Amino acid sequence: MKNVEPVVPMSLPDLSDAEREAVMEVLRTPHLSMGPRIDDFEAALAEFVGAKEAIGVSSGTAGLHLCVRAAGIQPGDLVLTTPFSFVASTNAILFEGGIPVYVDVDPKTGNMDPLLAAQALEDLRKGGAAARRWLPRKGAGDTARLKALLPVDVFGQPADYDLLQPLAEEFHLKHIEDSCESLGAEYKSRRLGLMGDYGVFAFYPNKQMTTGEGGIIVTDDADAARYMRALRNQGRAPGDTWLQHTYLGYNYRMDEMSAALGLAQLRRIEELLNKRQQVADWYASRLANIDGVQIPLIAPETTRVSWFVYVIRVAPGLDRDALAEKLQLRGIPVRPYFLPIHLQPYMVDKFAYQLGDYPVTEDLGRRGLALPFSGKMTEEQVDLVCRVLAQCVTK
Repeated sequence: MKNVEPVVPMSLPDLSDAEREAVMEVLRTPHLSMGPRIDDFEAALAEFVGAKEAIGVSSGTAGLHLCVRAAGIQPGDLVLTTPFSFVASTNAILFEGGIPVYVDVDPKTGNMDPLLAAQALEDLRKGGAAARRWLPRKGAGDTARLKALLPVDVFGQPADYDLLQPLAEEFHLKHIEDSCESLGAEYKSRRLGLMGDYGVFAFYPNKQMTTGEGGIIVTDDADAARYMRALRNQGRAPGDTWLQHTYLGYNYRMDEMSAALGLAQLRRIEELLNKRQQVADWYASRLANIDGVQIPLIAPETTRVSWFVYVIRVAPGLDRDALAEKLQLRGIPVRPYFLPIHLQPYMVDKFAYQLGDYPVTEDLGRRGLALPFSGKMTEEQVDLVCRVLAQCVTK
């Protein structure tokens, strides 16, 4: 396919002069690594979520990894999670030698199916043939210990936590909430982040707010927070001197410029979320009557979506990839969302997954298409995308 200059950006960060000045102010100080801005950003984010603790890190992936460490995941331990996500949610488990055990997703939301999760946990507790129904074909024994639950709030919509959290309690699992795509979303009027033991948000440039690169962990567990703060800073525990390291740690620190940018963005968070909601509303009204296209479905339990991306689904039988090529030839950039994790080459090699293992995830992966989306999009740009999409679907 020949390269065509996009007529609409795929995504854009929403930055103001306040953010630019906040970063410049850091450059005028001696604090470029860890300093007062990180403390301020952590305190502000904790207040926004309602958490007792917040730990700024270099990425959402780093945050998930530290949560897996704090949860005590050891090589061979099982973590129940979803194959319909960005690979980081699975990779964080693999970093510690844990084994992701997948359950398929709700076809409406793309989030973990709680009924399947309940059945999987019960079968895994039984062991033997019942457990093997859920384990990968290779790489896991049916006597491995189940340690954690890791649901994902896909595309800014909460998982069904009133069904999932009791499962974590019943089976004595650590509950890691991957809210990397969902800052500000609400489940039954409760803001995400504290539905489990630990929650993680990410601030990549296409997210609801950005720190350039970066993420943050929120929790009410003070001991876990102290441990994760040490791990992010090369394993230095409170009381360690510069070259002392109590733990095996990582360089997962958030720098001062990122924290300053994040603090300025967080002061505008309601504006940023509302602008993205407006763009989503424009899309919904214009796409509703285009045959062959399904707009995102919002669960009744979701009292606020925090729009990360705007992903439509093409009708069964419609060639999503051919449609994407037509759109890109007209200057409309689009992306498939998501490619199922279990079918990624390294996962097939490691665990012998096959096409057909998680049919709902695979169906959503075949039919999902992310349209250009950001809070900076104009109504005219949305009109253009929808007009070209309607033309390409009918040709």
